[in-house]
Amino acid sequence: MTDTEKPWLDAALPVEERVELLLREMTLEEKAGLFFHTMISLGPDGELSEGDPAFDLPSTDEYVNGRHMTHFNLLSTVPTAGTLAAWHNRLQELAAATRLGIPVSLSTDPRHAFSENPGAALLAGPFSQWPEPLGLAATADPELVERFGDVARQEYLAVGIRVALHPQVDLATEPRWARQLQTFGEDAELSGDLGAAYVRGFQGSSFGPGSVSTMTKHFPGGGPQKDGEDPHFEYGREQVYPGDNFEHHLKPFEKVFAAGGRQIMPYYGMPIGTRYEEVGFGFNRSVLTGLLRERYGFDGIVCTDWGLVTDHPIMGTPFPARAWGVEHLTPKQRIVKILDAGADQFGGEACPELLVELVRDGEVSEERLDVSARRLLREKFLLGLFEDPFVDAEKADAIVGKADFRAAGIEAQRASVTVLANDGALPFAAGARIYAEGLADEVVTQFGTPVATPAEADLAILRLQAPYEERASAFENFFHAGPLDFPEETLAHVREIAAQTPTVVDVFLDRPAILAPIVDAAAAVVANWGVSPVVLLEVLSGAVPARGKLPFDVPRSTEAVLASRPDVPFDTEDPLFRFGHGLSL
Repeated sequence: MTDTEKPWLDAALPVEERVELLLREMTLEEKAGLFFHTMISLGPDGELSEGDPAFDLPSTDEYVNGRHMTHFNLLSTVPTAGTLAAWHNRLQELAAATRLGIPVSLSTDPRHAFSENPGAALLAGPFSQWPEPLGLAATADPELVERFGDVARQEYLAVGIRVALHPQVDLATEPRWARQLQTFGEDAELSGDLGAAYVRGFQGSSFGPGSVSTMTKHFPGGGPQKDGEDPHFEYGREQVYPGDNFEHHLKPFEKVFAAGGRQIMPYYGMPIGTRYEEVGFGFNRSVLTGLLRERYGFDGIVCTDWGLVTDHPIMGTPFPARAWGVEHLTPKQRIVKILDAGADQFGGEACPELLVELVRDGEVSEERLDVSARRLLREKFLLGLFEDPFVDAEKADAIVGKADFRAAGIEAQRASVTVLANDGALPFAAGARIYAEGLADEVVTQFGTPVATPAEADLAILRLQAPYEERASAFENFFHAGPLDFPEETLAHVREIAAQTPTVVDVFLDRPAILAPIVDAAAAVVANWGVSPVVLLEVLSGAVPARGKLPFDVPRSTEAVLASRPDVPFDTEDPLFRFGHGLSL
């Protein structure tokens, strides 16, 4: 089919008319391909992939030509922006050569911070490096967050990423929950303000060819997970509301809707003991149609979280479909229930042949497909992908991670470091003799004199990770869950060092750990949510001011956590440190 036979390419026509022109030309198979939004990775040296056995992914050619798919979530970390941009152009060339030439919409999980979790976020690599979203929340600064979104938008555009599978505006109301790091914390007002700023930064003042579409998650709010377990896994499938506080978790989404958020991802969890059907939110008509579509009037794209339909091995371990509450249904029946719920896309799935069979068997109407296909095509047209899907790969390295973007990320890191306790050990004196664990000597040398033992030191600095429970599989261990108490051997080590010299403990606080024993032993305690060693020492030395504020309460004890209600914010009795706490130096 030549371009003259593709009237939808005429940019002078209204978008709605272009959508209808293209939709009328599409075969059932081509429509079905739109509904599947799954993971894709780079091949060696930035070539198109021949498949990824770690995540059971087929070749890129099979996705595009065999299955007519045009929505992909980039799984890979990348060595350079230029490599990614060139790969993206190869992918778009492959799509352009198909019968209708529908361009690819490329998405990604967050990739601007410090964590590496293939189910949630990726290392920054060549991109500018900022604190994790909890760290952005510790700045309590919507203008800074909007600036982050604007920088990330420009970097994404340079490599061809047009959909952000974020922000995550779930409320961190269950202290043990494994997914807090990508949230904006426990407070609904702050989370909504920062989520709206994030959307404005990514999408720009008006939605169009210079925008990155945001997919806000996880509607109607993750966070109140039973025992803090995550519903990626069967043992974490239940969301519980003993405080009857379901409505509270909607507040951040309301601000995102007002800011123009384009897409929504519902969570895996199934609500227990509410007026809503007790099935996963991606299957839940009472939530997606009754609440999202009808009450809030949301007419954007709804894409399920990944892997609701079929079983898949992940990193060598078999995992069932996250079909919580509907495990008894077949994959085809799950597809029907998801469409009936009001969703438009199946995240993490690549089985359009099942949808084709359902239409041909009369179980799903082609008219129902057209409802969602219009939304999906409209987004591509509005993003300008039909006019120019390609990027300038020669310029990508000069844009991604450029000096002023990196400087803005570093300034955000500085603003996020939060001093929780200090008996006068901070700021430390220039030239101090420092015993450090978790800091390289070449970094310490910039601020003091590294020494080999605590006995020789004026000060010790220990960097710790908030505790979590080891689980059976590699994939599970990317999600830090379980008790919040530090192991006794860790506490004993801190006490041993602190007995010899004033000791500063810096904790990567991806969950609000039980810090009381650390505070009792150490001369100072600091929290971070993604910070470079140099920036950390800038703050500890007083070279830059300490400005961060806690984005959640830090509970006093495990007993207080167990007695709290997971759907109610700030519900642990007598917290050690409260939301908003943070000392200056």
